[in-house]
Amino acid sequence: MSEQRRARRKHVADVIEVGNAITGASMGRIGNLSRTGLMLISHEPVREDALYQLSFRLAGADGVVRMLEMGVHEQWSEPAAVPGQYWAGFRIIALGEDDAVVLDAWLADPNRASL
Repeated sequence: MSEQRRARRKHVADVIEVGNAITGASMGRIGNLSRTGLMLISHEPVREDALYQLSFRLAGADGVVRMLEMGVHEQWSEPAAVPGQYWAGFRIIALGEDDAVVLDAWLADPNRASL
């Protein structure tokens, strides 16, 4: 698989649960995150080439935790090394301005681990 990331990803040390914003169903947790994409770790495979509306909580620069919502497009998916887990890479295709500010602040936080 060739490297197609547009932005450096940050490893997520804490558990950030991800939900399907349309159905409310849990989709898994974030493995890494950038301004342009994320890796999801889930217990179910995602649909190939599918569009999803995801939601999850992140703390902004002020420390207040906010619910972010974004449209994403599945780029790849595969079974993880752990039986019953799957990895999936998504490209962010829609993100509101307020949510982008929170995401940018989280990514800029030097206390976050970086890949």
